[in-house]
Amino acid sequence: MASTNRRSTGSTGSSGARRTTSSSTSGKGNSGKGSTAAREGGRRRLIDYPRRGYTGLHRWLPSWRFVVGTITGFIFLCLGIGVAAYALVDVPDPDEFVEAQTSTVYYSDGTTEMGSFPGPNRNLVDYGALPEYVGQAVVAAEDRTFFENQGVSITGMGRALINNLTGGKTQGGSTLTQQYVERYYVGSTTTSYLGKAKETLLAIKIAQSETKEQILGRYLNTIYFGRDSYGIDAAAQAYFGHSAAELTVAEAAMLAGIIPSPNNWDPAVSPEKAQQRWEYVLGHMVEDGYLTQADRDALEFPAVVPFERSDTYGGTNGYLLQYVKAELTAAGITDEQISSGGLTITTTIDPSVQQMAVDAVARLRSGELSDGEAPDAALKIGVVTTDPATGAIVSMYGGEDFLADQYNRATYPVQAGSTFKPFTLIAALEEGIPLTSRYNGNSPQTIDGWDGNAVNNFGGSSYGNVDLVKATAQSVNTVYAQLNLEVGPEKTAQVATDSGITTPVTSVASNVLGVDDVRPVDMANAYGTLAAQGQHHASYMVREAVYPDGDIAYSGQGPATTVYDASVAADATYAMTQVVEQGSGRTWVKPLGREIAGKTGTSNDNRSAWFMGFTPNVVTAVAMSQVGENGSDRATITPWGGVREVTGSTWPAALWASYMEQVFTLPQYAEELSFPPAANVGPTQAPTATEAPTQEPTQAPEEPVEPTTVAVPSGLEGALVGDAQAAVTNAGLVPQVTQQSSSTVAAGRVISTNPGPGAQVAPGSAVTIVVSTGPEVVQEPQPMPTPTSVPGAPND
Repeated sequence: MASTNRRSTGSTGSSGARRTTSSSTSGKGNSGKGSTAAREGGRRRLIDYPRRGYTGLHRWLPSWRFVVGTITGFIFLCLGIGVAAYALVDVPDPDEFVEAQTSTVYYSDGTTEMGSFPGPNRNLVDYGALPEYVGQAVVAAEDRTFFENQGVSITGMGRALINNLTGGKTQGGSTLTQQYVERYYVGSTTTSYLGKAKETLLAIKIAQSETKEQILGRYLNTIYFGRDSYGIDAAAQAYFGHSAAELTVAEAAMLAGIIPSPNNWDPAVSPEKAQQRWEYVLGHMVEDGYLTQADRDALEFPAVVPFERSDTYGGTNGYLLQYVKAELTAAGITDEQISSGGLTITTTIDPSVQQMAVDAVARLRSGELSDGEAPDAALKIGVVTTDPATGAIVSMYGGEDFLADQYNRATYPVQAGSTFKPFTLIAALEEGIPLTSRYNGNSPQTIDGWDGNAVNNFGGSSYGNVDLVKATAQSVNTVYAQLNLEVGPEKTAQVATDSGITTPVTSVASNVLGVDDVRPVDMANAYGTLAAQGQHHASYMVREAVYPDGDIAYSGQGPATTVYDASVAADATYAMTQVVEQGSGRTWVKPLGREIAGKTGTSNDNRSAWFMGFTPNVVTAVAMSQVGENGSDRATITPWGGVREVTGSTWPAALWASYMEQVFTLPQYAEELSFPPAANVGPTQAPTATEAPTQEPTQAPEEPVEPTTVAVPSGLEGALVGDAQAAVTNAGLVPQVTQQSSSTVAAGRVISTNPGPGAQVAPGSAVTIVVSTGPEVVQEPQPMPTPTSVPGAPND
């Protein structure tokens, strides 16, 4: 028992001792933790850091479990954030700039380019229309894994990040898809890491929603290639002079190679670098299976065309482009649509006729038309040709260079002079006043109802009692002053406006003499109404403007309106043919040898001079003016080329003839068309206040009734012989030149005429013009006074 008890006791004691010892040991171990816990607030912490039960360095080193848990948690947190960000990031609409295209303007043939409007030089092309190797070359240059990756390259981004963090030159790890996102959707270069992260998410998302062909095609239409060209098609034109669809493998590789720095690696700037990049691209194309080595070896570095930075509005075409833009703007098309909407704009300007107008003006300015003597540099010239059947503007010359002078002289108003008389003639014919009506054509005259001044004819010529045909042919001011008072100045103003004049026309008696300013383009349009037998078509230059999707934005041609009866137009036209046959257009225009109706016009003080001429299918206006030393004030046109003063019958008529002689050689104008015969509107004899006409209308005479006497032109003493001959001819007389020495009159200038100035002689009489051969020492002639005239009245 005792033994058992001992074992029990011993066992118990031993066990107790162990427990006691253990407890004691435990008590010792917990004494430190207890004190620490007491110091730390006596409560359990969520994160055991600094670590309990440790001292020194171990206390501050996290356990491996903590490290693994933290890293794992961070990874899952990042993945969660990435998934949330991916879900929340929406693919934005494309940046407006990437869809912007240059609006291009073409001549009437639809293929010859006239110019384009400021905006991105871009022509969008379908990727399927490009040779396959174009896209392959770009992939070989920019992102060789493009066809396999999911929009991003982890290795590329990691490499760039390490390089940037270690202080290397900043690199990008962008794939082609990321570049596409940056250019097509963001619209600006991204440099921040946050921005790059967003681009990365967009690239991943877009890679899932767009095909590789869509991405590559839009990328090629978006990126900048240098030479002011955006997109592959504009680049192909800028570097090689043809479309992207015509690119060769060598050309495609060259363009792909310069993408990172196109302005610096342009072959014209750095041929060595351009060729180095070319070889780099071709090497990758061989390695990636896009090109065989044999084909690669056969390639040569392509030649590029010279780059000429164009001024959109430079030269004569600048006036045309500005007119096109103004017409489109007036139709409600915005400046933004015009500059970057990708419009294809086809005009009515015939390239051949336009060039003939430019060449004709050049001949005049060079002195070719005037024996080598050139006009004053301050002379301004406007030329407009229109199609009377439609109102289409076939050509327009507004000046030599729009950038140097932004006033288009074809649209800039100048005083009309006698070119306004046909509107009064039309008004009279509408009132039943026939061409056979006769009026006092002597000069000067004081006319009741006029503006208080005597009315003078050019040169003081008197024509006796003349009909309206002769009065039109000789531009007799005194007759037309009476006619305008008879029909009413407001009627003249209305006819002018209805016919196509868009500038204000005053309803005063002198409006018949062209005291109002009008635009040459409007005069061409108004005379076109005559050529179209009273049918008015508003003038236009834009035949059609079409959006890239094929929708028509604007079409210029409008409907015709009847302004006056065709019989009125026929009679007025007949009278105006006599301007060319026997009047002020005889010297220059008649020799063209076809049926032409026309009218000269000269403003007071010769500040403007016109020739208006038309056939049944073409109308041309020529207007000249001159500016003062300040570049804006109106000045008298400086005479040149042997004329004492520039009138409509001199250099405007000469320019018209020089230009139209060439135009008449073109197939569409070569046929010699005839006007409808005169209709003889109204009675053959004008009724009086107490008697009605008793005669039936008859055909207007082929030749007008001549006046009983004609005055020999005055003011010819001291004039050059050519000027004097023209004045005598225009008066319906025959000049005969003799020579005589003179110590007071310079050689080549008129000493006198026989009969003398103002003498009344029969029409067709000979007038001897005595011209000085000069003494041994030629003296300068004294300036001759200009003929007296009604203020604002024409001098032709």
